Amino acid sequence: MEISLDWVLGLALVAGISPIFLALLPFSCLNSFHHFLLEFVMRGKIMQPSPSSPTHKFTVPQRFFLHFYLLAVVWTTFLLIITCHYAHNLALSTADLISHKVWLSVFMLLLMEAQVLRRLYETVYVFNYSPSARMHVVVYLGGFFFYTAAPLSLCHLYFFEALRAAGNRGTEMNISKNEEASPVDIYWWYYIEPIVKLGWFQLAGAAIFSWGWVHQRRCHVILGSLRKHRKQMDDYVIPYGDWFEMVSSPHYFAEMIIYLGLLVASGGTDFTIWLLNLFVLRRKGGTCVSSRTIRVQEEPFCHFSIR
Repeated sequence: MEISLDWVLGLALVAGISPIFLALLPFSCLNSFHHFLLEFVMRGKIMQPSPSSPTHKFTVPQRFFLHFYLLAVVWTTFLLIITCHYAHNLALSTADLISHKVWLSVFMLLLMEAQVLRRLYETVYVFNYSPSARMHVVVYLGGFFFYTAAPLSLCHLYFFEALRAAGNRGTEMNISKNEEASPVDIYWWYYIEPIVKLGWFQLAGAAIFSWGWVHQRRCHVILGSLRKHRKQMDDYVIPYGDWFEMVSSPHYFAEMIIYLGLLVASGGTDFTIWLLNLFVLRRKGGTCVSSRTIRVQEEPFCHFSIR
């Protein structure tokens, strides 16, 4: 029986969302579950277990963010290549409607590629993680899950077909490698034309995505500048500038906007991408509320917070 990838992704995202929603229910009997869940989502300055603490045994350095951003870049690039190849094959056929939908997946993967490449760059060159900053291993593994599921959600309807087409292409190249090589004709217009024929939803989604992308970049630069000196590594420094003047955790807020842009670009007809946005909303929103605790203690007259 062929695996229904949309069901697998949907169930996986629901499984990730459900515990967070359960912890938010206003029942006193769930308070212990809420605190239990909070132990897993805390990281960085809101998680400072001592080396002798039992919790410390299940944590990893926060600089390990690099690992799942490397995965994100490799995986998204792979999906982009095989989906683009599949879309190109369809563009040469008469399957116009299907071809348009596959090119839409290519467009969303291009946006996702821009996001994960920037996050990888920032992890290496912008952020100076404190040696004491740690995250729970559940958060670490959750990063691998998210950056596997998120790019796949953008092309899941055609993943197996694209993978099969790429495999067939590889077989053809292997068979013909001993034959006389012939010039390869690349019809660039087949790659460019679908992009210049984007609809209003795609243009609006790209604009929303770019808005969040630019502001997240600015906010990350501000956060990175707070840790330029080693003596500041373990001190909490209040960030100012850009959206920090309006929102307590603007980098999380910007990420919600980024994925909202992907949802709008998709046309809003793919339920899996709705679940992806809900996952981002609850994951980032929950972390934002936790991190706001420190800023309220340091700055009582704190600005509007994402809740």
